[in-house]
Amino acid sequence: MKHLLPLFSLIAFFNFTNAQSDLFVSNGSFVFVDGTGFTSDPNVAPLFVTDDVNIQNSGNIYLRNDAQLLQGTGTTGNSGFGELSVFQEGTVNQYAYNYWCSPIGAGSASNGNDDFTVNLIDETTGLISSTDVAFTAGYNSSTGPLTISNRWLFTFIASDEYSEWVYNGESGNINPGLGFTMKGVGTGVFGSQQYDFRGKPNNGTITNTVAAPVGGVDQWTLVGNPYPSALDAADFIHDTQNSSNINGTLYFWEQQPGASSHYIADYVGGYATYTINAAGTVESFTKATFLTYLQDGTPTALPGTISPTTKQVRRYIPIGQGFMVSGTTNGTVRTTNAMREFYKEADTDSEFFRTSEADSNTSDDEYSNSIPDDYKRFRIYVDFNDLYTRELLMNFHSTATDGFDYGLEGRSPEGPASDAYWVLDNVPYVIQAFDFNTDLRIPLVINLDEQMSLRVRIHDIQNFADDQPIYLHDKVNNTYTDLRYQDSNFNLESGAFSERYEITFTNEDTLTTEEISINDFLVFQDNSKEQLTVKNPNLLDVRSVTLYDTSGKQVFHKIGLDNQEIYHFSTKSLSDGIYVTVISTENGNSISKKLVVKNK
Repeated sequence: MKHLLPLFSLIAFFNFTNAQSDLFVSNGSFVFVDGTGFTSDPNVAPLFVTDDVNIQNSGNIYLRNDAQLLQGTGTTGNSGFGELSVFQEGTVNQYAYNYWCSPIGAGSASNGNDDFTVNLIDETTGLISSTDVAFTAGYNSSTGPLTISNRWLFTFIASDEYSEWVYNGESGNINPGLGFTMKGVGTGVFGSQQYDFRGKPNNGTITNTVAAPVGGVDQWTLVGNPYPSALDAADFIHDTQNSSNINGTLYFWEQQPGASSHYIADYVGGYATYTINAAGTVESFTKATFLTYLQDGTPTALPGTISPTTKQVRRYIPIGQGFMVSGTTNGTVRTTNAMREFYKEADTDSEFFRTSEADSNTSDDEYSNSIPDDYKRFRIYVDFNDLYTRELLMNFHSTATDGFDYGLEGRSPEGPASDAYWVLDNVPYVIQAFDFNTDLRIPLVINLDEQMSLRVRIHDIQNFADDQPIYLHDKVNNTYTDLRYQDSNFNLESGAFSERYEITFTNEDTLTTEEISINDFLVFQDNSKEQLTVKNPNLLDVRSVTLYDTSGKQVFHKIGLDNQEIYHFSTKSLSDGIYVTVISTENGNSISKKLVVKNK
C-alpha cells in the first residue's frame, strides 16, 4: 500500500531497516534517512522500496551519513516533482577533473527516469537545507557561494578521439547513466567540495551506447553508477548483456594532485584499470601511470610536486562515481536494480575514487587485495627515467586460458608515449592471466619514444613458493634476473622492443652456469677518491662494467677486464648526481646498483 507522510513528519532510521512496497511522500512532507550505525550488508539497507518512489512537489527524501536508497524488481518507475537529496564530495582542485554520474534526474509527473542537468546540483547550507549553485564562464570554480565553471562540463560517448568530448554546460541534458566531467574547486593540492544532488532518484534498467573497436582502436563511453546506492562492479561486469558488449574493464581517471594549469599540454594524469572475476573473489586493479613508487608501492613525489597519495578502485562503486567502459560490439551497456547494494564509503569495499590527505601514509600493501589459495599473482613495476611507473598485474589460475579471460584480464588504457605492457593478439594489456606452469614465457613489451633508463621490479607476490624464481629474461644479452631478489636496471634506445624481454620461471642456463646476486659484488662510490670501486671476492668472470646516468645515457662501458678481486673506475669528470652501475658476467647474468656521485 502507499505510505502517506504528513507535513510535519520526520522519520529517522537508525537501527532498523525500512522495507516498503511503494513509497509516497506527499507535498511538503519529508523522509530523513540516517545511515549512522549501519554497517555494509547487502541484505540490510536503511531504506528499501520494492517498487516505485513518488515524491510530490515540495516533498523530500534526505539520505544522510552514507544512507542509501535501494529498490527492488518493481517496474512502475519513480515519479514526482519532489526531490531526493544525497551528498557526494569532489576530490580535486580547480585544475583537475572528477568523473561523475548523477544519481538523480529532473522531476516529472511521469514514471521513469529523466535526464540530468548539472544545474540540478545544489550547495549545502545545513543538514537538509541548500541553495542553487551558480555558474561562471570563467576558467575557475570558487566557493562562497559555490560557483562552478561551466567550461569543463563534458560527456563522452562511443569514441576514441579527444576532439569528440561533447560540451554539455550546466543546462545540457545528460542521459541517465551517462557520466560527465567537472573540475573541482580551490588551488590546494587536494580538493574537497561537497555537492548536493537533488532530483528524482534514478531506478530500474538504464542503458547507454557503446561501440566496437574501429581499426583496432577501442571506443570508450563515459558512464557510471546512476543510483543513490552503491553499484556492485562484479554484477555490472558479469551481467549477461554487458559481458557481450564491453571488454569487462572499468577505467577511472586520475590526475596528479596539486595540478596548477588548465592547459591540456600540462595535464599529468592517466586511467587506473579495474576488473573482477564472476565469483567476486579476485579483484584486479592497476594504478594510473604518471607517478613512480617505492618498493612497497608507496608513491613518491614527482619533481616540483608534493608527495601524492594512492587511489584505489573497490568492488562497490559509490554514489556519483563515473568511469569509462570500452565496447566490443555496437550495442548498449546497462545497469539494473539487481546490481545495487548497500555499501558505505567508510567501509573497506566502497570508496569514491578519491585522494585524501589522510591516505598519504598508506602503502600499496593495503591495496594488494588478497586472493583465494588456488590463485597466484604478482605485479611488475616498469620505471621510466624514475619519472613514472607502469604497473602490470599477472594472475594465474587453472581456469585461465591462452586467450582472453573476461574478468581476469584488462586491456591497457595506454597513455604515455613510452610505455610497457603484456600483449595478447597484438593488443596491449595491463592485467593478464594464465594457467601457471614453470615453462611459461610471457612477453613484456617496451615501447620508447626516446632513449631511457628503465628499471623492472616485482611486487605483491601472492601464493608463490618461496623457492620459485620469477625471472626477467633479456633474450638479446641472454641474461636472467630473478626479480624476487633484485631489480633489473638497463638503458635502451628509442624503439619498439616486442621480442626482447619476457617473464620466465626457469633459467635455461642454470644447468651449466651459476646465477649471481648483489651479494657476489661490493659496489660503492668513494667520493673522497673520486672513484667507483667494484669488489669481486668470488673472482667471478666479469664481462663488463657499465655506468648510466638517470637520463639513461651511457657514461662508460668497460670491457676486456681481467679476472681480479677489485676494480677502480675514475668518476672525477662526472657531475654530481645519481648513477646506475651494471655488472655483467661471462655466464650471461647481470646485476645493477645505484650510487651517488658527489665530488669534492
